[in-house]
Amino acid sequence: MTTLLRGLPVAEAMNNETKARAEVMIGQGILPTLAIVRVGQKADDISYEKNASKRCQSLGIGVQNVVFEESIDPDTFFRAMGDIAQNPAVHGILLLRPLPGQLDGEKARCMIPQDKDVDGCTDASLTGVFTGNGQGFAPCTAQAAMEILRFYGMPVSGKRAVVVGRSLVVGRPLAMMLMHENATVTICHTRTQNLAQVIREADLVVAACGQMESIGAESLRQGQAVIDVGISWNSKKQKLCGDIRQEEAEGLVDALTPVPGGVGSVTTAVLCRHVVEAAERMHV
Repeated sequence: MTTLLRGLPVAEAMNNETKARAEVMIGQGILPTLAIVRVGQKADDISYEKNASKRCQSLGIGVQNVVFEESIDPDTFFRAMGDIAQNPAVHGILLLRPLPGQLDGEKARCMIPQDKDVDGCTDASLTGVFTGNGQGFAPCTAQAAMEILRFYGMPVSGKRAVVVGRSLVVGRPLAMMLMHENATVTICHTRTQNLAQVIREADLVVAACGQMESIGAESLRQGQAVIDVGISWNSKKQKLCGDIRQEEAEGLVDALTPVPGGVGSVTTAVLCRHVVEAAERMHV
């Protein structure tokens, strides 16, 4: 029997705590505020911005939606980014990426101050994740995976964990976060030999490779907990799918995050908590 590690109860618990903390800040005359920076009209960006804005506002968090035309010139954009970074009324900055070709994405990313980098995308924030020094914030999706494990009491310490995917958004930072919890971690990628065998040896599997339904029964076994971070639209099946073939995993592994309804539903809750925490740190 596979236990489904649903994200909604995790997000609800986090949101309740975040709202209470936001109310304390508001009572002190401080409105925790997130600036969402979007360039262009990409449907995915607009959807994420809308959902994040709605969730923030429901928890008492202010939102500044900063939208630029896709053709914006670099000088204008980077001046605006500098103004947002220096604005004391803004406690968190979410930069929707990738940016159009005329804009240096690395430069834009690095303009976000560490104390306002609520999505953990800057080098300073990632350094905090890798060293475990407690500074900055982890990437929201990686943190969401950790929140699910904690909420459901899934053991991490001493366990063998395999993270499939080595991006700086999820794979590598999440591997470090698991190591800080005393897991023994292997990071796998497209060049990993005997990938299915490596995954089968793990107690905890994190699928974050971005390859739709690429991992199935040949890689899984009883006794495993599986965190599926992937999210893709399967046009053939007309549904959202993860990196795990869920129908093969259910009934085989011990625990599994569903797609949809798993990690993705917790990510925005993490973002909101980071904004309030950033405000708290700035006004100690």
